[in-house]
Amino acid sequence: MSPQSTIVLVLLAIVLTLALAAGITAAALARWDNASIPAAITRAGIAFASTLSLGIAFTALLVSTWP
Repeated sequence: MSPQSTIVLVLLAIVLTLALAAGITAAALARWDNASIPAAITRAGIAFASTLSLGIAFTALLVSTWP
């Protein structure tokens, strides 16, 4: 395995961890705000998806600029 592919895998693992943390935090804050469980899950899904999309876009941009 080349060093670049290792870096990409580590970056994707970090992005996934941050997206999961954002989703869990959004769900917790929604429940704390007395939202229903389906509403909290919806907010968590939106936060997870948006964080994951931005993280993968940033990773793709980083990979595309490598020499």
